[in-house]
Amino acid sequence: MHEQSKDKRQPVTSIISNVFYFIRLMFSVSPLFVVTDLVWGVIQFLPPRLISVLGMKRVIDIVESGVHLERLWGAVAVIAGVLGVSHLLSWLYREFYWNIAREKLPMGLSEKLYEKARSLDLSQYDDPAFYNNFILTIETSSDNIQNLLGLVRNYVSSLVSFLAVGAVLMTIDPVCLVIVLAVVLAFLPLSRKVGALQMGRRKDNAALHRRSDYFQRIFYLQEYTKEVRMHDVKPLLIDRYNDAAQAVVDNQKKYWKKISLFSGLQEIGIQSLGFLFLLPLYLGWCVLVKKSLSAGDFVASFNGAYQIAMSVNFLTVWALSAFSERGKMIEKYRAFLKAEPKLKDGSETAEAGEPQTIEIKDLSFTYPGNDAPTLQHINLTIRPYEKVALVGYNGAGKTTLTNLLLRLYDPTEGSIEIGGQDIRAVTRRSHIDRFAAVFQDFQTYACTIGENVALDRDPDEARVLQALDKTTFRKPLQNGIDTELLREFSDDGVMLSGGESQKMAVARAFYQNCPYAILDEPSANLDPIAEYELNRAMLAASSHKTVIFISHRLSTTVGADRIYVMENGRIVEDGTHEELMAKNGTYAYMFRLQAKKYAEGSKEETEE
Repeated sequence: MHEQSKDKRQPVTSIISNVFYFIRLMFSVSPLFVVTDLVWGVIQFLPPRLISVLGMKRVIDIVESGVHLERLWGAVAVIAGVLGVSHLLSWLYREFYWNIAREKLPMGLSEKLYEKARSLDLSQYDDPAFYNNFILTIETSSDNIQNLLGLVRNYVSSLVSFLAVGAVLMTIDPVCLVIVLAVVLAFLPLSRKVGALQMGRRKDNAALHRRSDYFQRIFYLQEYTKEVRMHDVKPLLIDRYNDAAQAVVDNQKKYWKKISLFSGLQEIGIQSLGFLFLLPLYLGWCVLVKKSLSAGDFVASFNGAYQIAMSVNFLTVWALSAFSERGKMIEKYRAFLKAEPKLKDGSETAEAGEPQTIEIKDLSFTYPGNDAPTLQHINLTIRPYEKVALVGYNGAGKTTLTNLLLRLYDPTEGSIEIGGQDIRAVTRRSHIDRFAAVFQDFQTYACTIGENVALDRDPDEARVLQALDKTTFRKPLQNGIDTELLREFSDDGVMLSGGESQKMAVARAFYQNCPYAILDEPSANLDPIAEYELNRAMLAASSHKTVIFISHRLSTTVGADRIYVMENGRIVEDGTHEELMAKNGTYAYMFRLQAKKYAEGSKEETEE
């Protein structure tokens, strides 16, 4: 029996813990707003409820006495004044503080979430459960703040009102308080049933809404527009959306009948038994037979009992249901904000001066959750200022190797040293800051082109233009580096072609004054002539850097100082272009195959 009761208390403890955790979190961002919001709730709730008890009693007592009726005007004036001041304070607070403060609170909390997200490792993003919780946490941040703060405000207000009105009833007639509490508690099981059903409905609706929202987003997200129109998938998507939306409607119908039935029984029971039978019967007996209560006491007790009933119902079942639902979301916040990076920071600071020798020693790596290793016993040395190419088929491990070099992951075995120092001995930030990296899946942001190149809000105009020039970027820019890209927020935003976007991304590597550059497929979206021009420009502009680039187009690798051929997570060949062609191995086969395709393509264009 003891164990069972302990298990039943545990969820309530968890709910309370989660709610207080989130209140402390909001308080750490904006303490004044949290405190004033709770006070505002009391100012809204308490005066009207006390007036319905004490104010009405005072008015009826004056009228019943039949003397000094002029006092009635004073009582009415006091009631009007209290209500007027309450409404005025509420209006002033809402209009001149609350509307502004409520926007700043989500902003401050989101900043905490984004800072935490920035500190975590890629391996944590690879965990589907963690990533899903992260997305849910970010997407529901503002909604959670508004709803939870509103719930806490209403709860505190109801609790204060309950205590104040309960104290008044105790002075008039404690039996009234006993009657109303007994009636409410008698129907408490029905309230719990309704609360459980509402939680189930919200949970089911959340899952169903995610499905309908997905198909709805497809119609307006830019990345889907071309394919939706090209392949005319609109009928399929509309059918899927309609199915998902209908599932939400069906779910509402499934719960509506039960919720309506139990809610109706609860309301009818409390109203009929408590406020139409027991309470009037007792109060009538006190007024007419026992003569222990006045008419004013009758009205005050009846109104007070009704306020108590509503407060108790909210403070128990309804609040518990609402807090329970929010508590589950807060649990995700707690888990996310408590998450710690798996990659531990070193104690020293890396130097970002001249490039030094990079040594990769017997390095192996297996992604978390995978059984087979992605990289196996990699050994290579990159000397200062060298231009090194990593080539191989898809899945060979090229990008994984550069991710390890950037210390986005740590190797399963082996080590990476720069200048004779293990990269795990330095802080991750100082290590990453000595690299400029352009990834194959780079992003273009809805900002100015200067901000896109510098990845900073205050770009240096001369450096931006110089970096763009090094990539042979030639698109006219009407407003210079202040030209807006994309049309997310501006109808005049410039849309770059795939090749132009890629050159802009490569310009990021030239803008940063780093000794090392990693370029993953820097010319994938370019035609052969533009590719040749970019490669020549890059090699000329990066004479002061060590450059590692990945490319499937082997014409890019011809000018590299050294080429490493990767296959199944291993280095199978290395050397210059001439040396590898002489070996007549994997590299030579890949190069001749691509050269043949280029020749065939050129021949077909000539014949046309």
